Amino acid sequence: MLSKQKLSRINELAKKSKTVGLTAAEREEQQRLRQEYLQAFRKVMTDTLHSVKIIDPNGNDVTPKKLKESQKRRLH
Repeated sequence: MLSKQKLSRINELAKKSKTVGLTAAEREEQQRLRQEYLQAFRKVMTDTLHSVKIIDPNGNDVTPKKLKESQKRRLH
C-alpha cells in the first residue's frame, strides 16, 4: 500500500481542491498520486483474490473457473 505520507498528501489535495482550488502542478500531483494509489489497491485486491477458494456447504470446491485459471497462471 502507499505510505502514510502519500495518503495524507492525497487527502490534503482533495480538501484543498474543495476549498480554494489547486494549481496546475498540484492537479498533476493529485492525478499521479491517485494513479499510484489505484495501482497499489488493485495489486492488493488481485493478490487477495488469488488466495480465495470458495467451498459450498457440502464441502465442494465451487471456485469460479475464471478465478481458478487465473490462480494457475499466477503460479507458473
